[in-house]
Amino acid sequence: MLMTRGVLRFMAMALFFSLVLVPPGNGLAAEKELKIGVLGVMSGPAASWGLVCKYCAMATAKMYNDKGGVEIDGEKYKIKIVAIDDKNDPKLAVSGAERLIYQEGIKYIIGPNCDPTATSVVPVMEAGGAMNTAYCFEKKIYSPPHSNTILGMVAYFQVAPIIVPYLQNERGVKSMSFITWNVAEGLHTRDDTAKLCNELGIKVLSRNVTFEPGTTDFFPHMSKIVPGKPDAIGLCNPPAAAAPLIIKAARELGYKGILFTQNAGMDIRPMNEIAGAYANGFVTPGGASTPEIRSQYMEDFVKVYKEVVGEWNDEAGTKVYALEMYLATLKLAGKAALTDINVFKAAMPKLAIRNPFLKEDKILRFTGERWFGQRSQIGVPMVMNEIRDGEFKALFVQPVD
Repeated sequence: MLMTRGVLRFMAMALFFSLVLVPPGNGLAAEKELKIGVLGVMSGPAASWGLVCKYCAMATAKMYNDKGGVEIDGEKYKIKIVAIDDKNDPKLAVSGAERLIYQEGIKYIIGPNCDPTATSVVPVMEAGGAMNTAYCFEKKIYSPPHSNTILGMVAYFQVAPIIVPYLQNERGVKSMSFITWNVAEGLHTRDDTAKLCNELGIKVLSRNVTFEPGTTDFFPHMSKIVPGKPDAIGLCNPPAAAAPLIIKAARELGYKGILFTQNAGMDIRPMNEIAGAYANGFVTPGGASTPEIRSQYMEDFVKVYKEVVGEWNDEAGTKVYALEMYLATLKLAGKAALTDINVFKAAMPKLAIRNPFLKEDKILRFTGERWFGQRSQIGVPMVMNEIRDGEFKALFVQPVD
């Protein structure tokens, strides 16, 4: 049926008044958005390191967005997380960084997680005017003349001078051997820890056993170490998927001594599923927020993290700091820092806030002058854990300084 001229005129007038009287977007101002990138290893044996970064960012973003976003200079910004898997490949890390910076327009990135990938993206960050929080142990990327990369955790060279004397004085360790992931950070960890052992008078029995990425059978490796009967065996930078396999192989070969790692946060689920009771007594750096020291805000984060992921990972207690420190610094620096990282950098030494994740009234700031000559490290608390009956139990907690 054809419409009458009157009906058509009415429809035209209705459309006219709808355009005149109702602003675009139904009268609602467009939401301001703050994009945060996550670039890390999210597949393969080291996948848990990058995935925890991603999940922490998602959980923190949800907490802020549920309350309207993060407020900077009186305006609210909804947080959007853009995550890329670099597969622990430096080439993919570079292309991922370029995509985040140039295609997504992102200035603040969390990751990468390993030395080769983290060092590979430094030129991209500097050329693209972006900041990143990395989880690698190559000191030069946090030191002048570089200033675009922040260390997001406690490093092995900060842990080893604490944990090795502890094992010597409290556990009676007089000899030590190492099994090392054959990557840059693993080799650096082994060499520096062996040097420390020599300085302390701890005898190094074996330091030449290494394993390649993707290794799943560790009996040949541990068969070279266990017969020497060292008091302790150091696992140098093992991926979370490899550590329980190493522990299981050592124990099944009859090793009774101490197993520990200096620098890699562990996931309790594969520990329990693969190593089981063999993991009892394993000493490892932990997430920076044990149940005993958590604030209510941290308890809320744990709840949201579980909603996002389905389960808790102890390493999230460390990785939660990255996005929170970006947001705190942006609040201090103001809107100009959203597009100009030099404004962000100028605010970093001034930042001093109450640590939102701890019960105690402790100050959270950027640190690192002692190791890097500038404040390019998040002051994450140092937590040393021991696995007991399928759970992480804190041995001690202290500031990284």
